[in-house]
Amino acid sequence: MLQHIRQRLNDMRTLHRLCTRAEHHARARGQPQPGAEHFLLAAIELPDGSARRAFARVGANPDALPAAIEQQYRDALAQIGIDAEMPPAAPCAPQAGIYRAQPSGEGLIQALAEARKGQPGPLLGAHVVALIAATPQGVAARALRALRLDPHALSHAARQESAPRV
Repeated sequence: MLQHIRQRLNDMRTLHRLCTRAEHHARARGQPQPGAEHFLLAAIELPDGSARRAFARVGANPDALPAAIEQQYRDALAQIGIDAEMPPAAPCAPQAGIYRAQPSGEGLIQALAEARKGQPGPLLGAHVVALIAATPQGVAARALRALRLDPHALSHAARQESAPRV
């Protein structure tokens, strides 16, 4: 019982860190609310290191992810005819009140909560990577494809990293 309570408290700390870092990544890029791509960047930074190891298992460099995400925004603008140099992002100030995320970020957190119900072991960055790798659409999914990552292989690697150790 005490172990379960400790686990829940640690998971809450991890989720807080994940949300805080995702918000930081979004605001640094001029977006007031984080999307799934910002949560992916935050997962890579979690101290458990499991997200980085999942990338390493498939031979990918997670440090290439920020540039791949930025390229997705440039490509989206080019598709609607805007072919200009992107100005540096103006950081956004933190928002007061209830934590908000873009729909892709909210969907990710809900999926994470659902996937973790009754599962043993701590919440890890690899759990976030596994969910995002399984997502077929969105900036994060396109960024992973731009890195030539097989989403199934990355999802499998992330699940291996998040499997409870015996």
